[in-house]
Amino acid sequence: MSAPTDDPPAPARLVQLAETDSTNAEALRRALGGEPGPLWLLADRQTAGRGRAGRSWASAPGNLFASLLVSTTCPAPQAGQLSLVAGVAAVDAIRKAGGQAPPAELRLKWPNDILIGSAKVGGILIESTTRAPGSDRLAVIGVGLNLVSAPEPLGRAATFLSAHGITLSPHRALCFLAEAMDAWLETWNDARGFALVRAAWLQRAGPVGEPLTVHASEGLISGHFAGLDAEGALVVAGPDGKERRFAYGDVMLGGPPGDSAGPEKDKSR
Repeated sequence: MSAPTDDPPAPARLVQLAETDSTNAEALRRALGGEPGPLWLLADRQTAGRGRAGRSWASAPGNLFASLLVSTTCPAPQAGQLSLVAGVAAVDAIRKAGGQAPPAELRLKWPNDILIGSAKVGGILIESTTRAPGSDRLAVIGVGLNLVSAPEPLGRAATFLSAHGITLSPHRALCFLAEAMDAWLETWNDARGFALVRAAWLQRAGPVGEPLTVHASEGLISGHFAGLDAEGALVVAGPDGKERRFAYGDVMLGGPPGDSAGPEKDKSR
């Protein structure tokens, strides 16, 4: 596939690292050291990449490992909305990089997965901190995208962009991502514009009524996707039609375990 001719420029502040333990960890160290952001960190290699809930993140050469450090005045609970902001931005970046032929099944899965069909192509990790009581919150938006390879089987399907006709270097992928992130962070506006982000996320997600299972603190909860609430929590309609909201939990697409259309086993990063 021919490369798009309107590649965006590199972000104004970008540090490229040959190797680090984790771009998120490095961003947090810089934040606590006085760096206010916005600052992008891009690593050629991670030795201890991580995903949600303490999972490891496979860091194969040629894929994207990047983190954006930003400051925000929003309360801590609303900083989690940045996962949805980043998801919308990542889908838009992939679509633009794909030019006239982006992956038709590119979509989002709550709260932090980027999929092509049912296969994971990327993930997002949000972490935040403050340097002192009463100071602005510092948030790190970590994004990993499989550009040229997918990790070894981890109990669920994974894919990579070059298998779908999109060939990108990590630096070029970051340029597309940074442009989209700037636009959606401006729209989000420290959570004041979240309604617009929520609508955009729903447009890029699976259909309402899709069967899913949430691995929540109280166990496995199965039902159907019923959207997001006003704060970004997942809404699941149970078999009785009663809706439940989840601010945290792993989501598996499909019906309950043992069902003939049972869920994917989400042991991913």
